[in-house]
Amino acid sequence: MTRRSRAREVALQLLFQRDLNHRDDREALERFVRERLHDQSLVPFCLALYDGTMTHRDEIDRRLGETAENWRLSRMPAVDRNVLRLGAYELTHTPETPPNVALNEAIELARRYGSADSPAFVNGVLDRLRQPSTAVE
Repeated sequence: MTRRSRAREVALQLLFQRDLNHRDDREALERFVRERLHDQSLVPFCLALYDGTMTHRDEIDRRLGETAENWRLSRMPAVDRNVLRLGAYELTHTPETPPNVALNEAIELARRYGSADSPAFVNGVLDRLRQPSTAVE
């Protein structure tokens, strides 16, 4: 696993926790990140992914809802929903991350933490999201 992959993994854990427990204790969140990332230079990257996803969550959720055919976000497994949010954030708001990298990283997170169907599901939704006709403006 690459260093940035590990930071994405921790960001996913933060998003999953926030999705299920709406409390936002910033100090605890930052401590969680520092304890899990052995390379402290990755802390800002991890927190930027989390903060960016949370800042744009309503927009991301709307786009994912439009893109995920026959699926409501609230009915998706929590892991898939948060992998999609993180992947969608990277695809639509981080031009420094190549789209193929963002897509592949999301698929790997789905493979690692989701069900057997999660990688294909995440791939399909994010691939449709990154198409020019569905890109966030």
